[in-house]
Amino acid sequence: MFFEQKMADLICEYSLNLKEGDVVEIRGEISSEPLVKACYEKLLKMKCYPVVRMSFTEQLYSFYKYADVKQLEFIPEMYMTAAKTVNGLINIDCETNTRQLTGVDSQKIAKNRKSMSVLKDIMFSREAEGDFSWIIAPYPTSAMAQDAEMSFDEYAEFVFGACKLYEDDPVGAWREVSSFQDRIVEFLADTKELRIKGEKTDLCLNVSGRKWINCNGSHNMPDGEVFTSPVEDSAEGEMFFDVPTSFMGVSAKNVHLTFENGKVTKATAEKGESFLNEMLETDDGASSVGEIAFGLNNSIKKATGNILFDEKIGESMHLAVGSSYPEAGGKNKSGLHWDLIKDMRSKSEVYADGVKIYENGKFLKI
Repeated sequence: MFFEQKMADLICEYSLNLKEGDVVEIRGEISSEPLVKACYEKLLKMKCYPVVRMSFTEQLYSFYKYADVKQLEFIPEMYMTAAKTVNGLINIDCETNTRQLTGVDSQKIAKNRKSMSVLKDIMFSREAEGDFSWIIAPYPTSAMAQDAEMSFDEYAEFVFGACKLYEDDPVGAWREVSSFQDRIVEFLADTKELRIKGEKTDLCLNVSGRKWINCNGSHNMPDGEVFTSPVEDSAEGEMFFDVPTSFMGVSAKNVHLTFENGKVTKATAEKGESFLNEMLETDDGASSVGEIAFGLNNSIKKATGNILFDEKIGESMHLAVGSSYPEAGGKNKSGLHWDLIKDMRSKSEVYADGVKIYENGKFLKI
């Protein structure tokens, strides 16, 4: 329980903005019970009110297999109440079968996510008002280790290392990350146009008036990125994503997107192309750019099949299609938010208002 306790201390004391009396929901699969227990006990010691919502193995598969249209669109009143009232959410990423939804009808997934997006909108709005905070944190499983092509012990060591739990003072280590990334945020603050160039990539985005956000462990653990939400109708050009990703357990590889007037007009992929295009039709906002970001966590060097880690890969960038972030100034709403990742370590450049600021995975002036 040593690392579980260190993780619980880190996310409850550092990541979440909690005070005595706050109600905090803990979500996780049964396999995450040791970390759920550590967080539950930590919150009680902090005089908070923990509420546990556990799911059984492959619960999502059962839901999408048997649910009819009414059930897909139904929002339980308890979920709506939680979205409106809880002060914090700990969502533990601990899948025992990361491919459980591969054969599921993607239209069912899209319909359910569109319906449930109202809960996300409520929580984002409350977060902007300072009334709600959330964190996604990992707990290693054999399935996640297999996706990463590691043994379980090797993967667990990787997870805890990426979260800086081997540091004597993990909180202090994350504060150092935050300070470094603050400098990047300040450097990018006045940028109006961002241009990304590389293999099969030449994409322009208007980021004028949008806020760059320092992702320093307050929402994801591990963390290590700086992002913003571009102006919704601004994306022009193309971008190629050479790091494999997955969404809802369905894999996609070598995704190539073409944009006009802010919308995806063409989407191809070596793997997962049909699912990708179906997800881009989730709703009116699904084919817009919701996020552009620089990955900065150099403890994460290669793809693991888990977006919680992979979008933070050092010397990478990622673009998300779908919902944007109100705290960055984003206005796009969607039930979809799919992060797609590009390795920037070779033959890549980023320009801010015509000036080269980033080359082959590194900022030139930070």
